Amino acid sequence: MQAEFAKKHIHDDELVKLVQTIYEVAPGVLTEHGKTKNPWPNVDAHSGVLLVHFGMKEENFYTVMFGVGRAIGVLPMLTISRALGFSLERPKSLTTESIKKTMEVMYPHGHT
Repeated sequence: MQAEFAKKHIHDDELVKLVQTIYEVAPGVLTEHGKTKNPWPNVDAHSGVLLVHFGMKEENFYTVMFGVGRAIGVLPMLTISRALGFSLERPKSLTTESIKKTMEVMYPHGHT
């Protein structure tokens, strides 16, 4: 969605053009050389370019901006849950070993 927005509305920006070129070229090159299983650049390539284009050049804040966006997506669900009287959810703390044991029970012959 960010790529589509950038391509449609700010296609004359040099950084937008660079990210679009990377998305077009890098997957083929990486796949051809067997360097990766998922050859697509990170979505942050687009979000970073958009932030720079609209004047947010303080890179130390990019992670904060990402986190705020994620929180805004989760908070309405939590608010509705509390309003409906659902109990608080507290995720269990699991070790890697306990997860491995659970998976071995669920898939004793491996996952197909």
